[in-house]
Amino acid sequence: MTVDTKIKREAGPWSIPNLLTYGRILAVPLVVLCFFLEGRLQTLDQATDFTRWSALAIFVIASFTDFLDGYLARIWEQTSSLGRMLDPIADKLLVAACLLLLSADGTIAGWTTWAAIIILSREILVSGLREYLAELKVSVPVTKVAKWKTTLQMIAIGFLLAGPAGEKVLPYTIEIGLALLWASAVVTLYTGWDYFRAGLKHMIVD
Repeated sequence: MTVDTKIKREAGPWSIPNLLTYGRILAVPLVVLCFFLEGRLQTLDQATDFTRWSALAIFVIASFTDFLDGYLARIWEQTSSLGRMLDPIADKLLVAACLLLLSADGTIAGWTTWAAIIILSREILVSGLREYLAELKVSVPVTKVAKWKTTLQMIAIGFLLAGPAGEKVLPYTIEIGLALLWASAVVTLYTGWDYFRAGLKHMIVD
């Protein structure tokens, strides 16, 4: 009688899921380039439809790879420590770069800047918490609410990247994006507290 055993091995650095993650990281400077065409930052009143749609297209493709790389890694059993490390980093780089660009060009301004600050602050704090807990050999799994938070952030940023170009197709595109950004900021606060509460019992107090 033969026993069929299946040994799981980590995927190499050049597996397709990892390549998709690398592509998401490379998308960051491409989006930045769209905002700096002609050697200067394209402000809200200077941005052309081409630069806005180009930035949105790159962002949408990059966001889709966030779903695709995880899906392929699971069904092909090509998970790896490198992929698990780089995947959240790629997401945070993409979101942070877009929020900073949208704030610099004036799409995000006034009180809505606080929504961007909340999102960025949460990402930094949770990353620090994860690093601290990793040293204690404690894993903090990603919750379903956190996944919805990421999806909501991506949709909000998509509307804001379309900006004035999107207004010509869908009125109030920017306003919709700003409302969704505030909604994602609220969910971000909730998930941040959720992670903090989960990790609180593992923290060492001198």
